[in-house]
Amino acid sequence: MTISFRIAAAAACLAAWSMPAVAETSWDVSIPWGPNEFHTKNAVKFAEEVAAATKGEVKMTVHAGGSLGIRANESLRAVEDGAVPMAEYGLFQNTGDVPLLGIEAIPFLIKNYEEVRVMHGLVRPLWEAELEKRNQKILYIVPWPSQNFFTKEPIDTPEDMKGMRMRVMDNNTAEMVTRLGMTATQLNNPDIVPALATGRLDAVMTSGTTAAAQQYWEFLKHVYNTNHLWASNGMVVNLDSWNELTPEQQTAIEEVAARLEPTFWEISEGEHSTRMEELKSHGMTVQAPSEEVLQMMRDATEDMRPAFIERAPAAGPILEEFLKVTGE
Repeated sequence: MTISFRIAAAAACLAAWSMPAVAETSWDVSIPWGPNEFHTKNAVKFAEEVAAATKGEVKMTVHAGGSLGIRANESLRAVEDGAVPMAEYGLFQNTGDVPLLGIEAIPFLIKNYEEVRVMHGLVRPLWEAELEKRNQKILYIVPWPSQNFFTKEPIDTPEDMKGMRMRVMDNNTAEMVTRLGMTATQLNNPDIVPALATGRLDAVMTSGTTAAAQQYWEFLKHVYNTNHLWASNGMVVNLDSWNELTPEQQTAIEEVAARLEPTFWEISEGEHSTRMEELKSHGMTVQAPSEEVLQMMRDATEDMRPAFIERAPAAGPILEEFLKVTGE
């Protein structure tokens, strides 16, 4: 080996050694939902795509079923405080921290996915701004399918709801079922089946996705497609953790989120009919509530819109524009 070659080789080694290595970033992602629910599967897909887009520089490990000890209604604060760098949580379950997150859960406001899109187009910039104040960034938002009542006993008349012990998701839905004469029990997803098994509940309010994943047919017999509210999940990241990434990594993750979010919506839109058929196959009856019951539900919750605006004044102009666009 010539002297000049040895010098060149040594210089190359020194240069390589002195170049800063790109550190691998590993984030735990807290997910309240079980491993078989589509939101969890979406999160796993997102993590895989991010790892590929960043060439392994950013790795996300999804922890399903609240296995990190963070409940759904504690998730916003957990991300804000940095207890976990990432989480997906139900926006509607964290209205105690940011009331505006519950706007799409106003009873009987939104009818279908198209109207959910209209609402998100109006409110999402405000959601993003509010959560930025709470030290977190939204990466993507995906709605749950249409909501339902799942009951042990049939609901043929409004009187049949009286005294029924119903699982609810937040204070808003607790207020709703109380107005219907039910007894509200607020529970996170992992706590529902134990409550059903021990007889603490007579009914559950949720989507067909959760009902199928948790095999409600073992405890409940009737499904009523009430479509009484809509609810969405947000995948968020702690801003301190986000700001530790390089601009290139941030851009790559944002591009993955923007590309996958429409696909995740499509998955959500297919869930309701698929899960209703699954519930039927296990012996559950699936039907719309009677007109009498549905009208009573609407009447009982009619003044919850102005009450929501009192709690979240920014909702007023959004609701006005939403109703104008949807022709209400």
